Amino acid sequence: MPPSTDHIRSVTEAYLSRHPHERGALAPLFTALTGTDNPTSRKTFPAHVTCSAIVIDSDSRVLHIQHKASGKLLAPGGHNEAGDRNLLEAALRELHEETGIPPGAVVPLPGFEDVPLDIDVHAIDANPSKNEPAHHHVDFRWTFRLRTEHAVTLQEEEVDGYEWRSFAQAASPTVRSKLALLT
Repeated sequence: MPPSTDHIRSVTEAYLSRHPHERGALAPLFTALTGTDNPTSRKTFPAHVTCSAIVIDSDSRVLHIQHKASGKLLAPGGHNEAGDRNLLEAALRELHEETGIPPGAVVPLPGFEDVPLDIDVHAIDANPSKNEPAHHHVDFRWTFRLRTEHAVTLQEEEVDGYEWRSFAQAASPTVRSKLALLT
């Protein structure tokens, strides 16, 4: 069973207790949460929930992967699946699928066990081949510390490459600014 609407709402409110000024930016999420469709389904439009893993290594660098679909360098992540019990679990599953890093090789950053580092709403272009209109992803970005060095094994169907970047060079401006507060 995918993450429930109540779980998503609870995680969102915990996040907003730290970042109350972001409530307005999350309007598409609140609209999705009041609808009748599953907010984690990739077929829920005009917005649905996705999850990403912000992985930090022992040198305080952030893992980025080159997504084939978008051509962008991003954190590992993607759509929720029916077997994901919660949002954190979805981020860990995506991390493992896209990079080969198992859930046991990472640990949530202290203070972020139940709250994502960032929630970002971003536009996704229409994809006629998947019969998807233009829509928004509401990406719950969970942050983890790599506990043990682990080789990155890319999911070749979806990922072209990877790199480790300093906090200051993180691809996402909102992640970059929130990581800067951790140092």
